[in-house]
Amino acid sequence: MRKAVVAIVGRPNVGKSTIFNRLVGERISIVEDIPGVTRDRIYSQAEWLNTKFNLIDTGGIEIGDEPLLIQMRQQAEIAIDEADVIIFIVNAKEGITAADEEVAKLLFKSNKPVVLAVNKIDNPEMRDEIYEYYSLGFGEPFPISGAHGLGLGDLLDEVVGHFPQFEQEEVDEDTIYFSLIGRPNVGKSSLVNALLNEERVIVSDIEGTTRDAVDTHLHRDGQDYVIIDTAGMRKRGKVYESTEKYSVLRALRAIERSDVVLVLIDAETGIREQDKKIAGYAHDAGRGIVIVVNKWDTVETDEKTMKEYEEKIRAHFQFLDYAPVVFLSARTKKRIHTLLPMVQVASENHAKRIPTNVLNDVIMDAIAMNPTPTVKGQRLKVLYATQVAAKPPAFVVFVNDPELMHFSYQRFLENKIRDAFGFVGTPIKIIARRRS
Repeated sequence: MRKAVVAIVGRPNVGKSTIFNRLVGERISIVEDIPGVTRDRIYSQAEWLNTKFNLIDTGGIEIGDEPLLIQMRQQAEIAIDEADVIIFIVNAKEGITAADEEVAKLLFKSNKPVVLAVNKIDNPEMRDEIYEYYSLGFGEPFPISGAHGLGLGDLLDEVVGHFPQFEQEEVDEDTIYFSLIGRPNVGKSSLVNALLNEERVIVSDIEGTTRDAVDTHLHRDGQDYVIIDTAGMRKRGKVYESTEKYSVLRALRAIERSDVVLVLIDAETGIREQDKKIAGYAHDAGRGIVIVVNKWDTVETDEKTMKEYEEKIRAHFQFLDYAPVVFLSARTKKRIHTLLPMVQVASENHAKRIPTNVLNDVIMDAIAMNPTPTVKGQRLKVLYATQVAAKPPAFVVFVNDPELMHFSYQRFLENKIRDAFGFVGTPIKIIARRRS
């Protein structure tokens, strides 16, 4: 079931990034007392009272003709367009400004639920200063302090109360759901058409041609698939993504529904920093992953080219060392037959379960080969292990003291589990826990 989307909006320097970091529980957005530091939308996930939602931090909306201000406004408008609920932040220490009123006009046009938060109310005596903000027309203002974390509970109660009710999607357990993510113009739509053997999706060299995620059913060799094409942001008037931007939120929604995610790379233009960011979303979500190098027909190849290119990918995507790499051309359909079998392998491994007795045999053999470390005179003791989840596979290793489980030894156990059971195409999680 898809998560609600909340956008934090306001003019520059009202504390949006500080509040964003409070809500997601970590320092993600750059926080600096200079207007305009946050220039792009930043995405993360937050949770309140067991309700998870996607959160967008935006650059401040500011009126002006400078190219940076225009881009910041466009980015904020896209975030507003994607959001289910909007948190409108104003600064109590500066009162209502002309820029606040301009933002308010923009939000009224959106017809979205807006919750007004008056930031920098750092002590109870300042609460009387919020009444002027009723004039903005968004109902009761919520006094908060992003710096001190005050008032955020009441604010989130109101925000969650506006979430739409999403219908539970019926999912066929035997059907493999996979999505395609990547930078604009890497060939996502072309690959969908190549798999379907028909022009189902509009294909164009103009970035952002595909305007909505489209589910497409495919049956091949006795297996049912649903392809989730995430190839772009719909255009709304003059609001658009620039060429190097990607509709991350749209991709996040698709990733949530996927068993396997195809991370597309353009063989012609090579690996970009944005490719790693996009792949990181799928990895963090714990989905099966296949790296797809598209447009392989545009590369001059010999017997070493493919190996050298894969080594370059491994160097850039060290966190995806488990993900297989497929080289193909959607345009010519060269090597297209290698893709779906690899998707099936990744999906099967993503859902794989290992019997506890077999798992413990592997763990004990690993410990015999490489004894557990000693920290400050105390040795780590591994008592037993069990798989507690699939999609992705998660293993709890019961030990005498979780603090003694060093990252390097945890990585060693993960490698031994992979050596024994494969798990190609899926991340796995190992959790050290004290036996109660």
